[in-house]
Amino acid sequence: MKAKALIPLAIFIALVAFLGIGLTLNPREIPSPLIDKPAPDFALPQLAQSEQQLKLADMQGKVWLLNVWASWCVACREEHPVLLQFARQNVLPIIGLNYKDKRPDALAWLQEGGDPYTLSIVDAEGRVGIDYGVYGVPESFLIDGKGRIRYKVIGPITPEVLEKELLPRIKVLQNA
Repeated sequence: MKAKALIPLAIFIALVAFLGIGLTLNPREIPSPLIDKPAPDFALPQLAQSEQQLKLADMQGKVWLLNVWASWCVACREEHPVLLQFARQNVLPIIGLNYKDKRPDALAWLQEGGDPYTLSIVDAEGRVGIDYGVYGVPESFLIDGKGRIRYKVIGPITPEVLEKELLPRIKVLQNA
């Protein structure tokens, strides 16, 4: 009889333990199965010149950052000044992946706030975003010269993320 009474208590303690562990995890650290794997292939129209495309193969041999953004994204507005400042340093190409957006809205947003991107490509239906495992906007992928994803930033790039996470990795990849 006593053993049956202890079962709900044991379940409760187990649930509290799992909740406690879960609360210590950082939600921005969602592991990507694509890290150290080849970046998914794409061929997408450019935002500014829709008759021209950018393909993954066009970036071969370069260390570059793919930044997923949209004009409707509130967090992208938070990230934007950091990207503008970073782009001025000319450390590496920053390719914008305009995600599930309307071309006129995206162009107006860049005109209004400045354009940190070497160029932007349009993923109007979100298919490339799905291939890259995008959970939400913004997200950024650091891709090496061999076309392999080396790091993923979930959420806006902050000055701290740039200094502590991205720049050290970029330097290592550029010197490899």
